[in-house]
Amino acid sequence: MIPSQMLKGMLEGCILEIINKQETYAYEISEKLSKYGFGEISEGTIYPIILRLQKNEMISSTLRDSNSGPKRKYYNLTSNGIEALIQFKSNWRELNNAVNQLLKGDNNNEKAM
Repeated sequence: MIPSQMLKGMLEGCILEIINKQETYAYEISEKLSKYGFGEISEGTIYPIILRLQKNEMISSTLRDSNSGPKRKYYNLTSNGIEALIQFKSNWRELNNAVNQLLKGDNNNEKAM
C-alpha cells in the first residue's frame, strides 16, 4: 500500500487523468484508483479534491440519472483541467526521472549502495 503522504500530492493529477479518460463520478474514481494499484482510497478523500478541482474550474459536473438510487454527478475536464493535467504529467515525468536516477545511483559523485 502506498503511504498517504506520498499519495497526497499526486491524487489531484491522477483524478484529473481518470476524468480525462472517461466522464465519471466520485465512487467510480475511487474504484478505478484501487484497480490501478493505489489501494483503497475513500470517497471522503476524493470529494475534497473534487471540490477543489471544481472551485479552480478544472472540472465541471453534470447530474445524471442512476440505475441504482439518486442522480449522480458526472465530472468532465475543462480547458483549465486539461492544462493542469498536461502540467502534472510534465512534472511527474521530471520527478520520476530524478527519483529513478537517484535510486539507480546514476550520479558519478555518489557511492552505489
